[in-house]
Amino acid sequence: MNPEIPFFLKPLQWVGAALLGLLSETGRLAAFIGRVKISAVSFPLYFGEIVRQCIKIGYYSLPVVGLTAVFIGAALALNIYVGGSRFNAEQFLPNIVVLGITRELGPVIAGLMLAGRVSAGIAAEIGTMKVTEQIDALDTLSTSPYRYLYAPRLWAAIITLPILVFVADVIGVAGGYLVATGTLDFNGDLYIRNTMNYVTGGDIFGGLIKAAVFGAIVSLMGCYHGQNSEGGASGVGRAATLAVVSSAVLIFFSNFLLTTLFTRIGL
Repeated sequence: MNPEIPFFLKPLQWVGAALLGLLSETGRLAAFIGRVKISAVSFPLYFGEIVRQCIKIGYYSLPVVGLTAVFIGAALALNIYVGGSRFNAEQFLPNIVVLGITRELGPVIAGLMLAGRVSAGIAAEIGTMKVTEQIDALDTLSTSPYRYLYAPRLWAAIITLPILVFVADVIGVAGGYLVATGTLDFNGDLYIRNTMNYVTGGDIFGGLIKAAVFGAIVSLMGCYHGQNSEGGASGVGRAATLAVVSSAVLIFFSNFLLTTLFTRIGL
């Protein structure tokens, strides 16, 4: 029998158990991501399923991303105007709006919207297939779930999220323009000219790179938690919740890393 651990050492035991659990989960996640990536670049590729997922992930997400972007752009313009007026710097409003949306808010907000809508949906769908043994049926039919289920969702998210972010950038800047010209008495032609002169290809390109990374995160987290769900309906609900939370945390973390990298290389 193992000797009883002294009471004052219990916290160390809990910390060690938590650390081992974290390392074990990280290893399982890394192995899962590696298998999905290998499946995504090897044949056969199910192009029909990729197109179907592009419609589900991208097209059906367009309304919520567009509505979010226009309100974010409008609110950003108002807040920048209030802050800039304290230093007589209101004229920089269009410059800051387009920079903030293309480099940060566009990719992050679109990624979070897809984390809430798409990642939870993927986790629930795959989790239901897992608990009803449909994934086991695919293995029986010699069809890899990594190629048929996970890889198409990964490709679809990587393809469609940059498109959604580009649309969100345009709509967000338009929202700032409407507020600036309709409420704050900015000249419309001057606003557009300042926006076009200030934004660069690097600002837009950096945001699209972030979007592709966020798309991969959203799809992989949904697939991973769905594939590891168990315990019936409650397990599927728990998987959907974990998919949203982990996607959001990883989006913020990767956004910081990418922003640091882009700053260092001058992008």
